[in-house]
Amino acid sequence: QVQLVESGGGLVQAGGSLRLSCAVSVRTFVTTTMGWFRQAPGKEREFVAEASRSGGMTYYADSVKGRFTISRDNAKNTVYLQMNSLKPEDTAVYYCKATSASRIVDGTGYDYWGQGTQVTVSS
Repeated sequence: QVQLVESGGGLVQAGGSLRLSCAVSVRTFVTTTMGWFRQAPGKEREFVAEASRSGGMTYYADSVKGRFTISRDNAKNTVYLQMNSLKPEDTAVYYCKATSASRIVDGTGYDYWGQGTQVTVSS
């Protein structure tokens, strides 16, 4: 059974930074595409960032491009989301997702989600 455990959320002022971590219990982490999504109150869950299996390719939503950085440490089975220049509109529950597919929203692989971690940005 694959488990994902997020950490690092919290309350921060606008302009501040947070780093989220997601530890993944899977034997084949190096073949798993990883990503972050978020869901604000009353809104649908949306894509934030994706890291390819090797970490060599990364993709971002336009709303976070230039402010957020996704990275992964395959030796530690962990993916990170460094969030800088945070804005109140970044407030949401952030979810980590793992998939056996080659892309995070491919829809053809086995998908796993973490429980989510709250990020609140005050103005």
